[in-house]
Amino acid sequence: MLVKEYRICMPLTTEEYRVGQLYTISKHSHQESEKGEGVEVVKNEPHEDPVHGPGQFTEKRVHLSSKLPSWARAVTPRIFYITEKAWNYYPYTITADSHSLQCSFLPKFSIYIETKYEDNCGDSENIFHSDKILGDHEVSFLDIAFDEIPERYYRSLEDPRFFSSAKTGRGPLREGWRQHTKPIMCSYKLVSVKFEVWGLQTRVEQFVHKVIRDILLIGHRQAFAWVDEWCGMTMEEVRRYEQETQEATNELIGLVAPAISVSEAGQPTATHSAPASAPSTPLSDEAPEFLAPPKTRPRKKSAPETLTLPALRERAGAE
Repeated sequence: MLVKEYRICMPLTTEEYRVGQLYTISKHSHQESEKGEGVEVVKNEPHEDPVHGPGQFTEKRVHLSSKLPSWARAVTPRIFYITEKAWNYYPYTITADSHSLQCSFLPKFSIYIETKYEDNCGDSENIFHSDKILGDHEVSFLDIAFDEIPERYYRSLEDPRFFSSAKTGRGPLREGWRQHTKPIMCSYKLVSVKFEVWGLQTRVEQFVHKVIRDILLIGHRQAFAWVDEWCGMTMEEVRRYEQETQEATNELIGLVAPAISVSEAGQPTATHSAPASAPSTPLSDEAPEFLAPPKTRPRKKSAPETLTLPALRERAGAE
């Protein structure tokens, strides 16, 4: 098992990011979905934990069939999805559970991600106190502005080096921004990847970490670049946006009867929580194919107009 800790700073507060994270995940899932493919939300409901208190439980099905790499399509059923179960006790979450993200055709492969959010520049040491850390582990700081992402995922409008928020006045981010930017918060992510196959373990575990690194950078860049869309939303408004976007996404995907469920997981123990969209990882030198916008259709520019903040506020006023 290869364990790494990632620290991603943002020019936000943890309370701001709580809203921004929900908005970003919903919008991104909708943008990347189409008929028969994408992220189907099965459950999204309140959940109480004896240790972490009130939180939110979500169960999603990440439909992947046509977006899997060719080698994986050759060994998987025509209809394929990953079941993801997540427990969010913000500012503590578990982004992936070893039983929630498990691949049926690679039974010895699993991912587990714990996340904690704090209002600092990433200088908290041993924040997890986790029994998963067996000795020293690598700590990597990811810079949303100056660390490279795969070229095909690059969007100039989402580049923190050029983006400036009209509502908050934050950005563009310059060299050394983490040392002088206020406010600032950090996402601490402890990522464990396990692939118990002799001869391939090291290569696969290192490659999966590379993919996870890219996904983390892209998601955090979008959360900042879209700040003017979600800034000022209340939790009630963003939850309503989340619900309506999920319904629209499920309708867009269409309910395809699955032939296989990748995992079965019960409620986690008191010291565990869960994930948000971690895709399967092809064994190649390229990033996962299903992250790329489909080539046969124009890329959506935003979530549906009916789900924008002004529309939600207008509806709230009418009620």
